[in-house]
Amino acid sequence: MNGRENLLNLANIPELKRRLFYLFLGLAIYRFSIHIPTPGINGEAFLSLFQHASGTIFGFMDIFSGGALRRFSICALSVMPYISASIILQLMTVVYPTIKELYKEGPEGKRKIAYYTRYLTVLICLIQGFGIAIGLERMTAPNGVPIVSDPGWTFRIITTVSLTAGTMFLVWLGEQMTEHGIGNGISMIIFSGIVAGIFPAISRTIKFVQTGEFSVFYLLLILVLLIGILAFTCFMEMSQRRIPIHYARRQVGRQVVGGQTSYLPLKINTAGVIPPIFASAILMFPATLASFVPISVFKQISEFLRPGAILYETIFAALIVFFCYFYTAVVFNPKEVAENLKKWGGFIPGIRPGKATEEFLDKVLNRITFIGALYVAFICVIPSFFITKLNLPFYFGGTSLLIVVGVALDIMGQIEAHLISRQYESFIKQSKLKIK
Repeated sequence: MNGRENLLNLANIPELKRRLFYLFLGLAIYRFSIHIPTPGINGEAFLSLFQHASGTIFGFMDIFSGGALRRFSICALSVMPYISASIILQLMTVVYPTIKELYKEGPEGKRKIAYYTRYLTVLICLIQGFGIAIGLERMTAPNGVPIVSDPGWTFRIITTVSLTAGTMFLVWLGEQMTEHGIGNGISMIIFSGIVAGIFPAISRTIKFVQTGEFSVFYLLLILVLLIGILAFTCFMEMSQRRIPIHYARRQVGRQVVGGQTSYLPLKINTAGVIPPIFASAILMFPATLASFVPISVFKQISEFLRPGAILYETIFAALIVFFCYFYTAVVFNPKEVAENLKKWGGFIPGIRPGKATEEFLDKVLNRITFIGALYVAFICVIPSFFITKLNLPFYFGGTSLLIVVGVALDIMGQIEAHLISRQYESFIKQSKLKIK
């Protein structure tokens, strides 16, 4: 099936057209909402301060907010508190078995987890919003103009409530996009925020070529490198180790079940984008503290841990490898998988069920996690080389690339599933007509 036939099929499926309409409508509402300013903020002064502190965690967060933090709109926190709440609940499954059991209870358990995630998101927003409000009251622009014209408890309460309301609105919008659109709505909000920065980057690059700062050959070289990294990322994100699983025949009532072969897919990058997000937040924390607290120790640490420096990139890569192993151990339990396979009569050819299966899965998982950790570290470190050595006129982040590729592949997979479902429905209808 070629690309033209795919487009025609998209136009002929009402359900898919409706879902795509809801998706684009939700993204349009999101892009409009990031322009609603937070009351009491001097926008020009904050923008100049933000540009001065672009190397801190604020610059990192602005990438995922789609420019909302730069404008300090009511959506400045974006959906990052929701992502943090989701990660915290996942990590708590290691400490609290009760939460772990909720993930296994099906739709009812997922509903409870969603409630807990929202409540925790509100708490995180209130803490972050109040902390940001207090910090902004003490800050001034590089030219001495205060960021907050009328500081006090009124400003703190309004700012905290505004930022919390903006985040919860985006969470609600993302849930509506998930239910009525295509793909995960929260991921699509982050995806659109990152993609929105591509067009200004293209514009700046064209200006560099027009002014003679970049030659056409140099631009083509950069494009080849970027396309190569993008293709490599797509290949690695789709790569997986497929372990064959055989199910023995067994009698259940009057029926004989089993006797089938399936596969247990283990992704090379099981941890996704969590490791670079955690690593970036930890390394940018000293620079952020140096912006708020005028202590020489924090400023010295932030100078050593400057993006592009050898020490920063080395620690960054090491933290990514650590979090890849840590988060993979949280989301995938070889012992639990081995017990479930044994319970349902499944086994890996050549491996005894039970303890031997657990050891085999753990061994395979450690090997592919090592490869995945090196891959994620490479993808997140190499952009710093491009920015510092090749003097790119735009930010090219590995974390952003992983998110964009992951979400794009998910969207394409869901659209393909709709097309395949449509083909099966048409085939069944034609078969019924022939039978009649």
